[in-house]
Amino acid sequence: MAPSAAQRIVIENCSIATVDADDTEYASGYLVVADNRIESIGAGSAPQGLENVVRRIDGTGHLVTPGLVNTHHHFYQWITRGLATDHNLFNWLVALYPTWARIDEQMGRVAAQGSLAMMARGGVTTAMDHHYVYPRNAGDLSGAIIGAASEMGVRFTLARGSMDRSKKDGGLPPDFAVETLDGALSATAETVDRFHDASFGSMTQVAVAPCSPFSVSTELMKQGAELARAKGVRLHTHGSETVEEEQFCKELFGMGPTDYFESTGWLGQDVWMAHCVHMNDSDIAAFARTGTGVAHCPSSNARLAAGIARVPDMLKAGVPVGLGVDGTASNESGELHTELRNALLINRLGAHREAALNARQALRLGTYGGAQVLGRAAEIGSLEAGKLADFVLWKLDTLAHASIADPVTALVFGAAAPVTASFVNGKQIVEDNRLLTVDEDAIARATRDEAQRLARIAAQG
Repeated sequence: MAPSAAQRIVIENCSIATVDADDTEYASGYLVVADNRIESIGAGSAPQGLENVVRRIDGTGHLVTPGLVNTHHHFYQWITRGLATDHNLFNWLVALYPTWARIDEQMGRVAAQGSLAMMARGGVTTAMDHHYVYPRNAGDLSGAIIGAASEMGVRFTLARGSMDRSKKDGGLPPDFAVETLDGALSATAETVDRFHDASFGSMTQVAVAPCSPFSVSTELMKQGAELARAKGVRLHTHGSETVEEEQFCKELFGMGPTDYFESTGWLGQDVWMAHCVHMNDSDIAAFARTGTGVAHCPSSNARLAAGIARVPDMLKAGVPVGLGVDGTASNESGELHTELRNALLINRLGAHREAALNARQALRLGTYGGAQVLGRAAEIGSLEAGKLADFVLWKLDTLAHASIADPVTALVFGAAAPVTASFVNGKQIVEDNRLLTVDEDAIARATRDEAQRLARIAAQG
């Protein structure tokens, strides 16, 4: 129990989906927050006699859930949306790398602000960014991204990426857009030392994240894993996204992506991979055996025609799975709450059809599953006493959801629900679908300016 001097917020008269181990739900219940922790939760009215209640919220017509957790993104792509819209992954990368290779610190900051704003106003309370484009003389890109997240008040993981395989080595990025092996490792270590906070409730964490098998050397993969484990941080990369990637790995390494990852130390409970679309039974078993997590990005996978990930099979095997927006150059909406619906619908196009996923499984992917994947399930991802006060009030009593009796079904199957309030660490960051911590209109203007500046610079070559 929190001390009586703690400041308390009480939410009452709301439906609650806790997403705890038993999927406990309350048709009408309460949530009590003491400072930055959930103090109590249950059915009916809040306990009487609570001290230092600084705010009471009537949640009538709302569903309260844990805050959404995004497990894969590329913020910089916010200023290159709507391009190469009819390309598969490799052709899309070839088309856009020359532009991405021109980003600088100011562009990175604005792109991070835009990406974070779209997620936060749509219910995301914990975000991550896999940033791997570090052109020479681009400035402090990592600092700019982390600064944007701190300003917005969102819990955040920077997956400090890297690339050292450029065109001259058989990769896709321009030569000037990659780092050397030693340079990438040194810069990654410095980022961890500078920003990573391992304490309970930390707002900023860092992961080691070489980009992908086809854009980094085997040495960077191996030494990156060693660095992460020496520093005690998590590991992230792209894996098994396309058929072409599988062919690339077999031609270059003589094995498929999962076997290659295992050979370089990249399977384990401290690892999560983005996409994992093309996984056979052996691959899924290897992920389950090692506790390796997956960031499922259904909209991006569809946008780039990558395929349908075997999420039901992964879950059945015990693989930790969360949801990811992915970069907004391959998911222009930039919102995670739409991924709840898309994960359910797209997976029903696969082998399991209507039995693939249900509404509650989709909500779990976007909350507790994401917390598992980021290694923070003891802190966030479900509404339980003692956990951090990261939660969302979804308004479900409007025309859009009026005839759907079950609130979780309304949230997942229905239209995007308005966010009346979103809290991170017990502090409100969204009210009535508007951010309280930053100026959305200013971010929109800056987005247009930086997108135009990047396009001009890229056109000049």
